Amino acid sequence: MREYPTNYEYHVGGSLPIEASSYVMRQADSDFYEGLKAGQFCYVLNSRQMGKSSLRVRTMQRLQGSGFLCAFIDLTGIGKEDVTTEKWYAGLVQSLVSSCQLGKKFQGRTWWKEQRDFLSPVQRLSLFIEEVLLEEIEQNIVIFVDEIDTVLSLSFSLHDFFALIRFFYNRRVDEPKYQRLTFALLGVATPSDLIADKTQTPFNIGRAIALNGFQLHEV
Repeated sequence: MREYPTNYEYHVGGSLPIEASSYVMRQADSDFYEGLKAGQFCYVLNSRQMGKSSLRVRTMQRLQGSGFLCAFIDLTGIGKEDVTTEKWYAGLVQSLVSSCQLGKKFQGRTWWKEQRDFLSPVQRLSLFIEEVLLEEIEQNIVIFVDEIDTVLSLSFSLHDFFALIRFFYNRRVDEPKYQRLTFALLGVATPSDLIADKTQTPFNIGRAIALNGFQLHEV
């Protein structure tokens, strides 16, 4: 009788742990990592239960091993019930402060309130990226934003948020420091969903990462 290994663990639901031996490398693993490492804005927009979260975890680990600082924002953690535009953007900044371990150098809540009378929430996020994140951190930065489809069911529009990401990309021409900033978007959506406002330029930047099912040679 054939004997099978007894140390194999099958993980049901959620992201696979970093050390999981059952993780299967796909073409998307190489494409996502190489794209972000080269400074390309990337997005993985696909149906649920396709392995987006596990892909994100593995890619973050590989980038950190290459000297990148990886920040992670899970939009489900900010919520959508009784959340105002003000609170949503404040939640983004707080997530970045925590993920980038800036809490000891930067008082996010105090700074946010001080800017309230002068700038809109999206302007404050832009200012935070420019004057805090890119000044305090000298490494290349990749900001992973997961569950972006949650913004589609909010009671207010977030077209300006995705327009701001495109603005950061376009700033690379005039401001070299923005070449150190890269975004990775993951969720169940299409690029046309992100900026549906016909008066704004569509979300037409970045590289789409195809996350296909397992191929025979991979498994």
